[in-house]
Amino acid sequence: MLFSSISFLYYFLPITLLLHFIVPAGKAHALRYKNLVLLIASFVFYFWGEPKFCLLMAISICIAYVSGRLLSYTTEKKPAFRKPVFLLSVTIILLFLFIFKYFDFFIQTINQVTGSAFSLLRLALPLGISFYTFQIISYQIDVYNGKISAERSLLDFAMYISFFPQLVAGPIVRYETLQSEVKRRTCTVTQIGVGCQRFLIGLSKKLILADAYGQLIKQLQAHGSICTGEAWLIAIAFTLQIYFDFSGYSDMAIGLGHMFGFHFPENFDYPYMSKSITEFWRRWHMTLGGFFRDYVYIPLGGNRVPFIRWTFNVFIVWGLSGFWHGAGFNFILWGLFYGLLLWFEKLALGKLLKKLPAFLQHGYVILLTVLGFVIFRAESLNELGGLLKSMFSIPLSPKSVYHEFTLYYLKSYLPLLLLGVFGCTSLPKKAWYYLYEKAFRDTHTRLTLFWQKAMALIELLIPFILLFLCTSYLISGSYQTFLYFRF
Repeated sequence: MLFSSISFLYYFLPITLLLHFIVPAGKAHALRYKNLVLLIASFVFYFWGEPKFCLLMAISICIAYVSGRLLSYTTEKKPAFRKPVFLLSVTIILLFLFIFKYFDFFIQTINQVTGSAFSLLRLALPLGISFYTFQIISYQIDVYNGKISAERSLLDFAMYISFFPQLVAGPIVRYETLQSEVKRRTCTVTQIGVGCQRFLIGLSKKLILADAYGQLIKQLQAHGSICTGEAWLIAIAFTLQIYFDFSGYSDMAIGLGHMFGFHFPENFDYPYMSKSITEFWRRWHMTLGGFFRDYVYIPLGGNRVPFIRWTFNVFIVWGLSGFWHGAGFNFILWGLFYGLLLWFEKLALGKLLKKLPAFLQHGYVILLTVLGFVIFRAESLNELGGLLKSMFSIPLSPKSVYHEFTLYYLKSYLPLLLLGVFGCTSLPKKAWYYLYEKAFRDTHTRLTLFWQKAMALIELLIPFILLFLCTSYLISGSYQTFLYFRF
């Protein structure tokens, strides 16, 4: 089931919200019934799209729960068994991820290098396995390190791992973040309203902007050979598409969390406004960056080690980060590309960047981000080479730069492209807060009272307008699946 579907928007979500809202709360034990509603709803949500992999997720949850309890027991009774229990449980969870996501990649690589013909498993990738695996691992590590106590309730733990808003594409929410709210939270009409607004903003990002950019890319690629202008237009459109697709999903997940009384961490902070690649990765997919920082980079020694070891740490972390996104050499190359940029910025480039005008710093980030997503998007190294060649080839004639239909599509999509560029910045948010504060700064003049009523009406109408537009897109069947579902 997709968030961007009629079945979710008008059937699954209202029924789940109603059941969660009417289940009594107030006493500590009563919250179990709310969590039971969410657990059942989450498995129904997952079963709708991935019925055969529900068992895999259930087994992963049980292993993580049992290992957490065993770690708690061995800490007090059998300290010598703590490490073996921890390593065994983490190995099993990672083995599931390896078999379903990476096994065929390694077999294909071995076959290509050695000329062998080992058979492939050809297993479908379970939806969201990369995300819930990382949540489970973060829980196991935190319990092992004594940062959190092991969850005693299997119901509460299973609900945390399988909770449908963040199950299939994040954000990666650590148990320490939600532990108190799993046990005790409030769910008010106001919270539901705030959550609905955030959800509809995310849904609009996905349906109105991201899907339109995806359609532009398809239309450009349908003509066969790609000229320089088309290559750059595809690269820019994908840079916008992946941002609005993934940040839109994160907005939806955070909004849904609000509706049920949870507060998920933010996952994006206007990354395209960054002035360095280092800053970009503090703003893009922040929960994933935090995971690799806290559970890989710092345990390896971080930057408090000799230069050679620090260099090793950087490239290991970014190689793994790229490989997490997908089983392909382009993803590894994408991760190492950013690792190299961050390495250079840490050494000297970062200081030089700060001396440049702000617009040059922004231009540097945007150019390298676009190139990075060209690597990210490529289905193979051959396709990557072809697209880069088209982007940077020396124009020998006007036709090698653009075609007539290139200009046609550019003119047709220019308003949406400009809207996307504007929406990537904090300007819309700042403009809204400025107008809102101005409206309620003074209550003595008729003009101010009129402005207040107008702002209140606009604030009330925007969610309904967005809902109407999104429903129209869903009914027309013009929406696409989320890009990050493939990971």
